[in-house]
Amino acid sequence: MTTPGRSTGDRTEEAASHWFEALADHLGEAYLRYAFTMGTENEVGFLVDVLGLGPGDRVLDVGCGPGRHAHALGRRGIEVVGVDISQRFVDIARRDAPPGVSFERLDARALPYESEFDAVISLCQGAFGLAAGGQVVEEVEGPVEVGDALRTPVDPDARVLDGMARALRRGGRLAVSAFSAYFQVRFLEETDTFDADAGVNHERTVLRSPEGVEATHELWTTCFTPRELRLLATRAGLEVRDLWSVTPGDYVRRRPDLDHPELLLVAVRPPA
Repeated sequence: MTTPGRSTGDRTEEAASHWFEALADHLGEAYLRYAFTMGTENEVGFLVDVLGLGPGDRVLDVGCGPGRHAHALGRRGIEVVGVDISQRFVDIARRDAPPGVSFERLDARALPYESEFDAVISLCQGAFGLAAGGQVVEEVEGPVEVGDALRTPVDPDARVLDGMARALRRGGRLAVSAFSAYFQVRFLEETDTFDADAGVNHERTVLRSPEGVEATHELWTTCFTPRELRLLATRAGLEVRDLWSVTPGDYVRRRPDLDHPELLLVAVRPPA
């Protein structure tokens, strides 16, 4: 099941339907009221330093949501293309976007870019970690070439990371945040169900729309160990530079531990 494609330059892409869309349609601007969205300046400042970004650089923000990171980068003179599967979030992100910042509705599992960006980011489970939705692998027709390996079936989150790696120019840098499996299991909520085989946490939660209307939604989030992230990055043809434990709004250089909810992977596409 697909929705009508959007034109992106000389490309026309189709975005597949996804469980997250109904959630985003309900949340709308209310998404930006949640506490985990309040640390944008810390997160962007940290990544500008770590990734060596400056005015004129071109960044792809995968799973950009309402565009808070893209807007903050744009205010620093950085060109940003933000993509999200939710048209509602894309429409919100386009409002008051700084010069040089644009947004498109695209499926992160099928990114169309090839060697176009100086950096690629995906933060706060914007796309990476939300791909599965209870489906751990996707059956595909024939083998899928990823780097030097042939593999089928394909893990949905691996497909997202592969697409981000392809979007990077040679020498380009990548930053991806992901939920920590260690933290999730250690602090598992009574209302959550953690699939130890798949590494996917299932949560039912009540979310409030901008008008205050409450609705129950289901969330499936893939959780990772540091070793898994390193292996996925290597499989995608990336060289891992750093891996830290972080909290939204508290991005620092902290070795992986059991006490922080997210892991932040920093990698580079080799120059040759």
